Amino acid sequence: MTLTAAARRWVEEVLGEPVVGSSTLTGGVASRMLLLRTADGPGAVLKQLVSEPYRSHAEGLLTRERDVQRMLAGASGIPVPAPLALDASGAATGDPSLLMTRLDGAIDLVDGSPRRVAALAALLLRIHRFRPDRAPRHYQSWATEAKMRVPPWSTDDPLYVEAFDRLRAGPPPYEPTFLHRDFHPGNVLWSAGHDDEVSGVVDWCETSTGPADLDVAHCTSNLANLHGVDVALAFRKAYVDQGGVLAQDADAASYWQLLDLVGFLPDASGRESGAPPAAGKQVWDAHRRPDLTVATVRRRREDMLRAVLRPAT
Repeated sequence: MTLTAAARRWVEEVLGEPVVGSSTLTGGVASRMLLLRTADGPGAVLKQLVSEPYRSHAEGLLTRERDVQRMLAGASGIPVPAPLALDASGAATGDPSLLMTRLDGAIDLVDGSPRRVAALAALLLRIHRFRPDRAPRHYQSWATEAKMRVPPWSTDDPLYVEAFDRLRAGPPPYEPTFLHRDFHPGNVLWSAGHDDEVSGVVDWCETSTGPADLDVAHCTSNLANLHGVDVALAFRKAYVDQGGVLAQDADAASYWQLLDLVGFLPDASGRESGAPPAAGKQVWDAHRRPDLTVATVRRRREDMLRAVLRPAT
């Protein structure tokens, strides 16, 4: 991934100084993320939506992300990048682009300790307690009807069928709150030398209004991918133990977790949400998780599905 000539001209006009170097930031699977260095300034990060279906919806996604960054800046106490410029259509840069400030810190996909899980839960609770002046859009379900098909790697077909039937019954009532909507370890930056100090929360393009359960479910699914079911369930418990309010009814609580898990399944074209096989492996390897494979992650998601639908007594 390289900085194109058109993007360079646009960035240099915004920053008012030349870009002297660029490097690829790993972590995103839907976007090109470039760290840009300047001779005198702190540099910046350029996010460009280049992959479908995200590119087709880039104007709405990147505009929303810029607006949320502005909304959260300063007063929220949540560390977010500040937007510097937006080229949502890609007219100036060739690709839909958002230029933002650089945050220190790094993604950590290795640490699944109780201490780290508790820190993640505390951070999400902070996000949910933010009260925006204007409510974001209503959440979108990623568990479309096209995904409600038993995947070819299933080891327990009735498990999936039961999940689909539960989702087709429709969502339970919920108390709306402010959601990140894509909260997981891949979108959290940790300060170097400070194990559990958060230096940034990124990727706000899906920010929504919806049930707190949905954000918790998405992080739970991702922790199951990375560390297994026990760590995933520990995150949910840590959120509640620190004062988070989730659905009290067991069926309602399971609905939101099922909605998130089914959202990872392939659509009619066979494309998996989240980290597609090739991109996922690339990200895992880059972040010191060569132990993760597509087969491992699929198995862990199925284990999580089983834990929701057939909990141990």
